[in-house]
Amino acid sequence: MNRLDAMSIFIAVADAGSLTAAARRLGMPLATVSRKVAELESHLNTRLLHRTTRQLSLTEAGSSYVAACRRILEDIGEAERAATGENAAPKGELVVTAPVVFGRLHVVPVIAEFLAHYPEINISLMLTDRVVHLMEEHGDVALRIGDLPDSSLMATQVGKVRRVVCASPSYLSNRGVPTTPDDLVGHDCITFEVLESKRAWVFGSGRAQVSVPVRARLAVNTAEAAIAASALGVGLIRVLSYQVEDAVRGDALRVVLESFESEPLPVSLVHKGQTPLPLKLRAFLDFVAPRLRIRTSKLFLDPASAQD
Repeated sequence: MNRLDAMSIFIAVADAGSLTAAARRLGMPLATVSRKVAELESHLNTRLLHRTTRQLSLTEAGSSYVAACRRILEDIGEAERAATGENAAPKGELVVTAPVVFGRLHVVPVIAEFLAHYPEINISLMLTDRVVHLMEEHGDVALRIGDLPDSSLMATQVGKVRRVVCASPSYLSNRGVPTTPDDLVGHDCITFEVLESKRAWVFGSGRAQVSVPVRARLAVNTAEAAIAASALGVGLIRVLSYQVEDAVRGDALRVVLESFESEPLPVSLVHKGQTPLPLKLRAFLDFVAPRLRIRTSKLFLDPASAQD
C-alpha cells in the first residue's frame, strides 16, 4: 500500500463527505477509493469512518488522523517546493476564520490586498462569532478577540479593542446618562449573548472587578442587531469598540461609563504552529499582521478619541 496515496484519498473522502463524491472528484473508480480507505483502516487497525446507508462521517480516530495527514502532505509539498526552488512563489489554499464584524471591516480588505500580491494562493474565509477549532475544522489561521487559553496553538498579537457601553442620544436624553455601573439598575439594556451574560455585565479589572445586574429588554445573537436596536433608542448595549466605531463617530450612539471599562481585549492571529511553517502560511502572517496592527491602532482605544 502506498500510504501517501492512501492519505490523499482519505482526505478527499473526508472533504467530500462520501466515497462516491470523492471518487468523482478524484476521477477514479469507486471500488478503488473504497479499497484504499479499507487498506488504510486495516493498516492502522482502527475504524476511521462511520458508514451508514445515507451518510459517512469521521470517527474520533479518523478526525485526528485526517488532520495529521494534511500536515504530513503539506510538509512533503513544502519540502518538494524548497528542493525545486518554488519557494519564491507561495501557492495553495488557506482556510481563515474571523469574527463577523471585525472580519467584514478589517480582515476582508487586508485579504483582498494579500490576494493581489499572491496570485497563486486562494483563501477560504469563514466569518463567525463562535470559536473555530483549527485542528478539528481544518483551519489554518484564526483571528481571535479576547484572552487566549493555554494551548499548543501559536499566537501573534495585532492589537487591542475596548468593551464599551453605548446608547442613542435620544435614549440618554429621555432616561438620563448613567454615571456609575450601579445606575444600570434603572435602565433598559440590550444583551448580546456571545459577548456578555443576559443577566450581568462585568466592569473593572482584577480586585476592582464588579458584576452588575442588568435588565435585558432585548436579547439578540449578533452585534449588528444589538447596535441597530440601540440606535433606535431601545436601550444600552455593551459591545466591542470597533463594532460601534462608525455609529459613535456619526453620533448615532454615545459611549458612557468610560472610566469603569475593563482592560482592553487583545486581538490575535492564531495558527497551529506546525514546523516547518508552510510557505503560504508564513507569507500570509508576514503580510497580514502588520496591516492589522495599523488598522487596530486607528480604532478608538481611549474615550477622548471617540469624540474626535
